[in-house]
Amino acid sequence: MAWRANLSRGVKEIRFLFCQSSPASAPAREFVKKNYGDIKARNPSLPVLIRECSGVEPQLWARYDMGVERCVRLDGLTEAQIDSKLEELAKAGGSLK
Repeated sequence: MAWRANLSRGVKEIRFLFCQSSPASAPAREFVKKNYGDIKARNPSLPVLIRECSGVEPQLWARYDMGVERCVRLDGLTEAQIDSKLEELAKAGGSLK
């Protein structure tokens, strides 16, 4: 997961949105619980925001330069698939420069 060390080069902010209690958000909650520390350790200046809202679909947002944002829906994805989506968003930031 070497790409995680370069996450802050193309991405200005990462935002996770999920419900605190819904089964659909369980993989997203587990992903954040297991991976937040590693992501912050490798990218200490990158804002990683966790937003909880009752009944919301799990989503992952990435903000890039000039206010460009991209969203990925996480409903039905496993933790490994969420990691893959985060990697895709990180690589997309490099192509926007």
